[in-house]
Amino acid sequence: MENKGPYYLTTAIAYASGRPHIGNTYEIILSDAIARFKRAQGYDVFFQTGTDEHGIKIEEKAKAAGITPKEYVDDAAAKIKSNWDLMNVSYDYFIRTTDEQHEKQVQKIFKKLYDQGDIYKGYYEGMYCTPCESFWTESQLVDGCCPDCGRPVKPAKEEAYFFNMQKYADRLMQYIDEHPDFIQPESRKNEMINNFIKPGLQDLCVSRTSFTWGVPVDFDDKHVVYVWIDALSNYITSLGYDAEGNSSEMYKKYWPGTHIIGKDILRFHTIIWPIILMALGEPLPEKVFAHPWLLIGDGKMSKSKGNVIYAEDLVEHFGVDAVRYYCLHEMPYAQDGTITWELVIERINSDLANILGNLVQRTISMSNKYFDGVITNPNVCESVDDELKEMATSALAKVTKKMDEFRVGDALDEIFAVLRRTNKYIDETMPWALAKDEDKKDRLATVLYNLLESIRICAVLLHSFLPETADKILDMIGTQARDFDTVETFGQLEVNGKVCESPKPLFARIDEKKFMEEFNKQKEQPKKEEPKISIDDFSKVELKVGTVLKCEKHPKADRLLVFQIDFGDETRQIISGIAKFYKPEEMVGKQVVAVTNLEPTTIRGLESNGMILSADGGKKSLCVVSPEKEMKNGSKVC
Repeated sequence: MENKGPYYLTTAIAYASGRPHIGNTYEIILSDAIARFKRAQGYDVFFQTGTDEHGIKIEEKAKAAGITPKEYVDDAAAKIKSNWDLMNVSYDYFIRTTDEQHEKQVQKIFKKLYDQGDIYKGYYEGMYCTPCESFWTESQLVDGCCPDCGRPVKPAKEEAYFFNMQKYADRLMQYIDEHPDFIQPESRKNEMINNFIKPGLQDLCVSRTSFTWGVPVDFDDKHVVYVWIDALSNYITSLGYDAEGNSSEMYKKYWPGTHIIGKDILRFHTIIWPIILMALGEPLPEKVFAHPWLLIGDGKMSKSKGNVIYAEDLVEHFGVDAVRYYCLHEMPYAQDGTITWELVIERINSDLANILGNLVQRTISMSNKYFDGVITNPNVCESVDDELKEMATSALAKVTKKMDEFRVGDALDEIFAVLRRTNKYIDETMPWALAKDEDKKDRLATVLYNLLESIRICAVLLHSFLPETADKILDMIGTQARDFDTVETFGQLEVNGKVCESPKPLFARIDEKKFMEEFNKQKEQPKKEEPKISIDDFSKVELKVGTVLKCEKHPKADRLLVFQIDFGDETRQIISGIAKFYKPEEMVGKQVVAVTNLEPTTIRGLESNGMILSADGGKKSLCVVSPEKEMKNGSKVC
């Protein structure tokens, strides 16, 4: 695949205040599909996500929990990262706004804007929304509440630094006019222009004195840098931007990028962030796409309402790719989408189990039945083949057009249109009838080849959306032709190879009534009491702190990592099945807690001497246990 150059993609960074629900998770799944597709096209993709970790809300939650704000955000960030990993997200970098290099550059950015006169000191008085960390005038309130989140506000006044927004308003309007694709969808662009820019931009409060959990203003220590400059700057600090003019080659290579965000924070990313970049003299983002919300039934998810659905719970029942498919397919381009347990089951049954899974299993089973699984192509063609071939080979262009417009659900529809046509082709050609006539054997082989080739093309295209499922399909038909270069010409599936002998269903059909009855019954059941052990039993377990010196993937098992851990008086090899949640390079230098008095065991040919402790947040959700602060290697946990 030809190298098409750099492509930088970011999500909004998640606020580290709690566990993300499926609506929050939708954004990372959407962005991952875009990033994977761009890589498949040949772009050098840098895909970033992360966490926003400062502000009064976190300071208050940490205080209520009896821990420090840093302890609070460390835990929250680990949960968010674990959720992203659970969904098989291929991010390249996970930034945290408490990262030292980020905080240092935020201070430099603030100082530069102050020194050049874009930031000045004053007082702010208005109505303040704590959850949104936003000041509002009385005229901006909606029914007396915050116009962004709808929650109550309270009067507040404090000394603050302000950013002169009006200075750049005309330049921003000109930029939007000259770059019609900058804000997408079109309706969102009109909303920003008519509701915010044309009525006149107010100067922006960019520091706070009423709390301390933030990046300090280094020339005025009463103030901390407010969220606008702190959080938004993550998109460039991660690449090595330097406000003093020493930006990295990585920054020069990848910036400007594309932002995928929720519609509720569009104003920050299309007005505040571009103006900050203008003041810094840096390029503006290529595009900002504001996706809609994923609603539960007909309303927003709310913990207080008890109607929240979490990705890890869906995955536990349906698997990662089924959840990815639902989120990507069911979210309209510009209107809010809906999710319920019943709707997920309905979509799994109709699309994944029937259209996709049944097609793959039927075709492979016929190949095994009639040709012992050997793929041949005598090329005995008939006119009925032409439409299938044309649809299959033109699919990439159609999918690409939809993906370029961020219409990801429509892109999936294009792939499933080919799958539906492939199912219809089975009914048209009737392989079971051809098999009864020895003279039709070559035609039968051609029909099966056409089916397998169409499935291969669809699997290659599906990889960006359902990576695990696509790999399974391609493995089942025994092909190495897995690149976009192979899908615009029919006939790239290798002949004389073999399909798998016993194809397992990709997705099992679910009895919705039975599932919901059992699901609701489980919700009503009290939690089972954990079994008790004596203090004598516990005292037999030896727990020690060690530092990971080396970590690499097990040569014979993708899910296993092989660790070399320094426990002070010795270095031990421990094997742990956490490769799905951690990359080897993430673990090097990390302190872990391990059971060190277990009997040695051999795992897939390598000896393991201990067990690393991890916190299990539910099926396929996991976080390695580490000491709160650096400890001496070999320290006992008691």
